[in-house]
Amino acid sequence: MPAAFDDIEIGQVVSLGHAAVDPEALTAFIVAFTPGWAADRGAPDSMVYAIWARLDAVAHTAWPQTKRLGVDALRWMRNPPAGELLRGRMTVMAKDPVGEGKGIVICQHDLLDEAGRLVFSCLTRGVFAR
Repeated sequence: MPAAFDDIEIGQVVSLGHAAVDPEALTAFIVAFTPGWAADRGAPDSMVYAIWARLDAVAHTAWPQTKRLGVDALRWMRNPPAGELLRGRMTVMAKDPVGEGKGIVICQHDLLDEAGRLVFSCLTRGVFAR
């Protein structure tokens, strides 16, 4: 990701990294947060969101993002099974300067499975330093 808002390009695609649906983490997540969910159905939607949120949090630590304003248009397409490797990507959809010191960037985030199928997507709005 570029070092400042002005260097970000609309259409730019950024990797968020990858993470597997760990079988032990899936079991623990189900016990703690989704009792009654059967592990053979794959990762529950809330765990898929948590996997994306972790990839996003790790990826944006080095970005000039100063604040996340919103996460909207959440879509869950499938529940990946234990052991599935998920890959995150972010596509810059729009940007708008707000004064001299910052700008807002709107991005689409996708979580894809090993076959490249969409598992989860959302839109984000964030404030980036100029």
